[in-house]
Amino acid sequence: MPSLSKSNVPQFSVDVYQNEYLPEGGREVNAIVTVTSTGGGTSGGLPLPGGSASAGVVIMVDCSGSMEYPPTKMRNARDATAVAIDALRDGVAFAVVAGTHQAREVYPANGGLAVADATTRAQAKQALRKLTAGGGTAIGTWLRLADRLLDGSGVGIRHGILLTDGRNEHEKPEDLASALDSCAGRFTCDARGVGTDWEVKEVTGIASALLGSADIVADPAGLAADFQAMMHSAMGKEVADVGLRVWTPQNAEIAFVKQVAPTVEDLTGRRTQSGPRSGDYPTGSWGDESRDYHICVKVPPVVVGQEMLAARISLVFPQAAGTPEVPAQGLVRALGTDDMAASTRISPQVAHYTGQAELAQAIQQGLEARKSGDLDAATAKLGRAVQLASVSGNEGTAKLLAKVVDVVDAANGTVRLKPKVADADEMTLETRSTVTVRVKK
Repeated sequence: MPSLSKSNVPQFSVDVYQNEYLPEGGREVNAIVTVTSTGGGTSGGLPLPGGSASAGVVIMVDCSGSMEYPPTKMRNARDATAVAIDALRDGVAFAVVAGTHQAREVYPANGGLAVADATTRAQAKQALRKLTAGGGTAIGTWLRLADRLLDGSGVGIRHGILLTDGRNEHEKPEDLASALDSCAGRFTCDARGVGTDWEVKEVTGIASALLGSADIVADPAGLAADFQAMMHSAMGKEVADVGLRVWTPQNAEIAFVKQVAPTVEDLTGRRTQSGPRSGDYPTGSWGDESRDYHICVKVPPVVVGQEMLAARISLVFPQAAGTPEVPAQGLVRALGTDDMAASTRISPQVAHYTGQAELAQAIQQGLEARKSGDLDAATAKLGRAVQLASVSGNEGTAKLLAKVVDVVDAANGTVRLKPKVADADEMTLETRSTVTVRVKK
């Protein structure tokens, strides 16, 4: 992996929000950790010395037979991919893969990546014109080819964009799971479902495993704008494989680590041990951006007046990047008290994101209950979701919920299930259920 110079490494800062007071015997410490990176040198778009690229993108386009129904879908996919190619900065390595029941490199079709310039962009768009629909869907093969292409290129920032319009019917679920396991930590991937015949859990599962975004493009005509936005976001990434390092003192243990903004993503099970009492949690690639994490630590029972360090949070780069640790850290503290008012006060940030995580869960459980015919459970869960969206000011999710339920009283979560709901509306709500709003300052 290429070295990072000070000119192209973003500056990271870590801010901790919590109520540090615990009642006597209390053990659970909750904190929201805001990580912000600013002022990177846009290494994602700049070639490294010697002419090699520092970033690579592989665009995986579904070319299965269903992409021909209607015929405009395949045309929209070609046009969207062309727009994404135009958004590539000079010096970025890239490839286009056609995905069916197998994976085929459409451009540059030499087992590697091309480096973006006016000539290669024109050649790639010419190659796109030959894309036709036919065959099945085996997404794991697409991901494995993207991984091989990116791995062989030597780029530091590795990104994929994946488009599908159908279910992964031509390989076993365990084949896709195995592909995701092998690709996790090797490149990030944004996944999109076009139309309404794909499986939400498959697309969101791909994005979750590969630390990317997932969304629905119900109308194929919207693909070009969405692909352009995804590529612009990818071009803004400046450093890859950043880890959130959490150190805890003796006899303390991590209950969970979750990303809570801009989306909810449980990172607890992705911990890799980095020291006797520390572990690293993957966060993927960063540009100029800010994300929030909810960290819960179980400490030994505190006594009144006792103060302890519950956790130390820092950011780390992979050793091969030349800068193993970012000089930014935050401290999570615990202080025993007999002041009931102090120990029962909930940090506004912790309360907000606890509600946002519950909101995502309530939507998913409510939609699952609706699909299974348990209308009472669906009404209760989606009503709770409406209430949480209203309280937290998550207007985007509130609008999506209103397409699935009739809201009688948002503040109390009183709703009625709509008798008929468009597939696109239900799938949009499920796909975007983990999107959160930042806590109001």
